Amino acid sequence: MEKNCQKILHRYNAEGGSVVSLLQDIQEAFGYIREDVVDWFSDELNVPASNFFGVATFYAQFYLKPRGKNIITACCGTACHVKGSAPIIEKLRMDLKIPEGEVTSKNGKYTLESVACVGACSIAPVFIANKKVFGKLTAEMADAMIKGLEKK
Repeated sequence: MEKNCQKILHRYNAEGGSVVSLLQDIQEAFGYIREDVVDWFSDELNVPASNFFGVATFYAQFYLKPRGKNIITACCGTACHVKGSAPIIEKLRMDLKIPEGEVTSKNGKYTLESVACVGACSIAPVFIANKKVFGKLTAEMADAMIKGLEKK
């Protein structure tokens, strides 16, 4: 951890970075915003840890918990909701064994996140798995999507 943090700190000092850029580098290096890493930077830069967490919780791009190897994004916009995204989300949650109130499976293989809209209403319901778009998704197609992820 220390070695990665030193590297990030060096780049931050050399480029005159901001809290956002520092958090981006932390997330890139560790996969999420780790509390012990924030504490380390807080001590090094003499900046309260609450400043880092204030920014990290404001922006949706930052994650305070580890994410799965496979990221599935479910659209919950009006068109997707009307076309049946909610039952598919629940089926995926059960199939992937993602606990209630969590977004990542305990084995760390999957993260299932919901977003307000992905902007592809004409192919609702829309899911994105590892940056590949799946439109007009059905429960059966969701099974095939997961099997495809498992093969990779």
